[in-house]
Amino acid sequence: MIIKEYHFGKLTIYDHCVVSVMNEGITVTPKDNDVLKEISETYFKGKTFGYISNRINSYSIDPSVYIQTSKIENLVAFAIVTTDSIGLLNTEIEKMFFDKPFEHFLLLEEAIEWIKTTIENPKKLI
Repeated sequence: MIIKEYHFGKLTIYDHCVVSVMNEGITVTPKDNDVLKEISETYFKGKTFGYISNRINSYSIDPSVYIQTSKIENLVAFAIVTTDSIGLLNTEIEKMFFDKPFEHFLLLEEAIEWIKTTIENPKKLI
């Protein structure tokens, strides 16, 4: 496990996924997405991985971020963890901008398990 701190939040890098916790009140922009692209090339070169947004804090996302994120070839799944009712509604909107498996979970552990399953069996979710 590797923990990286950025101006927008903290990313924890595992063997099969990246888990993010964004800072309260920030707006995630396409420029911030460059970090995920760099991580995909550095830590996941030659293998697939998933991304989990653990939404502990309240923040905004420019939806065009998902268009860029979809272009990261070895990123095969995206999960959001939130129990907030507004966050659940936002997740449904965000799904429209992402063209790979994208799911919502109430618990981080469930999201991690789904990411593992998706990486192991990507054709089942197409």
